[in-house]
Amino acid sequence: MMILWAVLGYLLGSVPFGVLISRAMGLGDLRKIGSGNIGATNVLRTGNKPAALATLLLDGGKGAAAVLLARAFGADDLAVQAAGVAAFFGHCFPVWLGFKGGKGVATFLGLMLALAWPVGLLCCASWLAGAFLSRVSSVGALVASASAPVWLLLTGRVELIVSALLLAALVWWRHSANIARLRAGTEPKIGKK
Repeated sequence: MMILWAVLGYLLGSVPFGVLISRAMGLGDLRKIGSGNIGATNVLRTGNKPAALATLLLDGGKGAAAVLLARAFGADDLAVQAAGVAAFFGHCFPVWLGFKGGKGVATFLGLMLALAWPVGLLCCASWLAGAFLSRVSSVGALVASASAPVWLLLTGRVELIVSALLLAALVWWRHSANIARLRAGTEPKIGKK
């Protein structure tokens, strides 16, 4: 049963909403704009805030949907977590785009909200704090993902820590180029085209 939920989670996560929305709104091929990433931050670089917001909500929603569907159909806790983690992998490595996807931040936040909403809210607040103070989206992402295991520990949701550590490690790995630019002082600010 866990494998079934992981496959379904992966397929949900692999829907490239940023690419679909950008194409539908006549913004061009997102993979050839800005960083080439398929997520909301790169959609924002097109200057279209509604498209970026829609991408953010749908990318977060697919992570949450994977978790909530598994839970609704009575999957055990490990299968629910597997569905969420697989949705994250689906976003980062979508089969439809030759396994070249996004960095998974919105999907990560969505699945954390669905797994443990107080922790998800704390992660969202951590993202906001990091992004607001630095004016750099990737800083928010790194802060939010790194804080998740801490928030889980502090709220007593220790059964989710292994998944959170795995996801945080993947978020940081997917942001390795951003980290290099942060060190060099060349990482673009939020809203910069």
